[in-house]
Amino acid sequence: MTKREVASEWFSQGFSCSQSVLAAYAEDFGLDPEMALRVAGAFGGGMGRTGQTCGAVTGALMVIGLKYGKVKAEDNATRDKGYAVTAEFMWRFQERHGALTCPGLLGYDIGTPEGRAAVQEKKLSSTLCPLLVADAAEMVEELLKNEA
Repeated sequence: MTKREVASEWFSQGFSCSQSVLAAYAEDFGLDPEMALRVAGAFGGGMGRTGQTCGAVTGALMVIGLKYGKVKAEDNATRDKGYAVTAEFMWRFQERHGALTCPGLLGYDIGTPEGRAAVQEKKLSSTLCPLLVADAAEMVEELLKNEA
C-alpha cells in the first residue's frame, strides 16, 4: 500500500488528519502507531479544533521532523535540510490546495460553532478532508524519496 492509501485508511477509521498522516509513517521511523496517534492527537482540526494550520499539514511536518529532526546541538546541516523539505512541502500543498489553514481550505472557520456546523452540513469532513490527508501523505512520500 502507498502512504496515500495507508493515511486514507487511518482517516476512514475515524482518526484526525494529523493522526492519519503521522500514523501512516510511524513504523518507518520506529515509532509505535499508538504513540503516533497520541502525539498527533492535539493537532487535529487545525490544532485542537481551532481551525489554524490543517492537520494534514501538521501531520506531514511531523513526518519530516522524524526524518530530519536535529538531535545533536551542532547538527545544523540536518536542521537546514529539514527546513528546506518543510518549505517545499508547504509550497506544494498550498500550490495544490490554495491554503494551509482549515478556513482557507474549507471556506469556514471550524474554530467557531457556526463554522463547524457549516462544514458538517456541507460534508466537507468526508469529502474534502480525505483528499487533503491523502495528498499530504503522498507529497511527503515523494519528497522523502527525492531526498533519499
